[in-house]
Amino acid sequence: MTDSDPVSRSRSAEAWKRHIVGQLKHRDRSQHDRYQELIRFYTRLLEKTRLTKGILSSSPRRPSVGSLLQHNDQLKKITGELAYQVLELQQQTRTRESLLEEQQYRLEAEKLRLAGAFDSRGVLQQQVEQVQLENAALKTKYDELLELQRREEAKLREEKLRGDRLLETMIQEKQQAAAHMNSHNQRRSRAREAHLQKELQSTRSKVTVESCFSAPSSRSTSPKRDLQLESREGGHSRLFRSLSASSPRILSSFRDLFHRRRRGHSVCSMEEDLVFPVRVSLYARVPARALQVLEAHEQGINAVRFSSSSHLLATGGTDREVKVWEVQSGSLTHRTTLEGSTGGITCIEFDPAGFRILAASYDKSALLWRLDDSVAKLTLTGHRRKVTAARFSGCLHQVVTGSEDRSIRVWDLQRAACVEVLEVSSSCSDLVCSENSVISGHFDSRIRVWDTRLLRCVQELPAQGKVTSLDISSDHRHLLSCCRDDCLQLVDLRGRSNERVCFRAEGFKCGSDSSKAVISPDGCFLAAGSADAAVYIWNVSTGKLETRLPDRHSSSISAVAWSLSGEYVVSVDKSRRAVLWSDI
Repeated sequence: MTDSDPVSRSRSAEAWKRHIVGQLKHRDRSQHDRYQELIRFYTRLLEKTRLTKGILSSSPRRPSVGSLLQHNDQLKKITGELAYQVLELQQQTRTRESLLEEQQYRLEAEKLRLAGAFDSRGVLQQQVEQVQLENAALKTKYDELLELQRREEAKLREEKLRGDRLLETMIQEKQQAAAHMNSHNQRRSRAREAHLQKELQSTRSKVTVESCFSAPSSRSTSPKRDLQLESREGGHSRLFRSLSASSPRILSSFRDLFHRRRRGHSVCSMEEDLVFPVRVSLYARVPARALQVLEAHEQGINAVRFSSSSHLLATGGTDREVKVWEVQSGSLTHRTTLEGSTGGITCIEFDPAGFRILAASYDKSALLWRLDDSVAKLTLTGHRRKVTAARFSGCLHQVVTGSEDRSIRVWDLQRAACVEVLEVSSSCSDLVCSENSVISGHFDSRIRVWDTRLLRCVQELPAQGKVTSLDISSDHRHLLSCCRDDCLQLVDLRGRSNERVCFRAEGFKCGSDSSKAVISPDGCFLAAGSADAAVYIWNVSTGKLETRLPDRHSSSISAVAWSLSGEYVVSVDKSRRAVLWSDI
């Protein structure tokens, strides 16, 4: 309590004293008025009595007894009335005295309550003063924190500017490193090609010389070595069968060229670096019936892809697994399961050699496996949202990914690092790679062509609706896009006009934002799955529906794949089912 509290209390006590004195004076006045009326009435009564006595005493004659009795009766009557009025006034006085006592009791109670209120007021004043002191301390602390925040924000802005400068410097260094790596790879590729050309010329000259002077014994031993080479090279041994029949020494030279040891634990081996010929069918069969129907995954399947040899098939689903199947004699046999993704699989791609599998995932990353190992060798992280597409690019040891975070990233597999980032104004749904270019489809109904050498978009193609998937023909002359407006669009990439042909069919409906359509390996047919659980196949030359394959799926078809041999078509749906189709 402060020094002003006794003064305030003395003032309030004097005020209450004045109030009580005023109440008492008011009570005295009211009672004085009441008794004053009674005194006046009594005074009038005495005056009347005196007047009566004077009249009686001054009368010349004695009144009669009757008049006296009558006068006495009147006096008694007046006296009774006056007594009754006195009683009434006394009763009123007692009533008012009781009321006054009650008011005095209430006044005492109010005084006590007022004293308690004064005590509470004092306590509250103490609390208010304490709170004011605490508020002052908090305000001082708040001002200090505000000043600290201003200093920290200034430091943060400086650090952001420094980070932006460092990022720009790092991007420039990465661009320089990528350019240096590309030039180094190009030099290595040219040197390898020159070395191969030199070896081929030397072996050609040896074949010419030894074909003239070869002995019968050498020809007799060639078939065995030819079979050995054929067993090692598989489908590629036919290129060298005539040479192996001439001299065993030529086989050793080719063996040295194409069979080298893998380099340590690198993801990219020499065997994977070689360019293998892809066997593309000159005639694709239009499937007519289902050869096999199986529950391939535990949850819905989002992606399916054949290898370049058409002997392997990969499927990826919402269950976070990639399963590899062997295609033999019109049936699918499970070979291995690739694990490591923490989200559903959205896209699958085999490398041209068929040794590795690349997959995009909901967990904002892309993963790379070798077929001989179920553990992922590389995980490419950097996107801010789910990765919708992942493809091997035309450049050696590079892959390209697209994401819903409106960016396309180019990755170097040898360094497991992102070397380029292409910013887009819309989410990327799918992409395909061609020589020195990347073609991406987007949700803003646009198809963009990117030059990987200039690192910018060089062309934009309109689509019929939100693009769900892209596919490029084997000769890289035509681009197929599937859109949400239930239309397939085939674009001719050869001319500047980019002629477009649209394919529709009654009943066909694009089932989701990730529905995938494909071009047949010979470029004569288009295949896509529909929301009505049927596969639709169009003839490119006529523009009409070639066939419709129903009754094998129980839900919307999410993806379709056509083997490069032209023999098989596989469709997968959201209810875990995979169907192998053919005309066999």
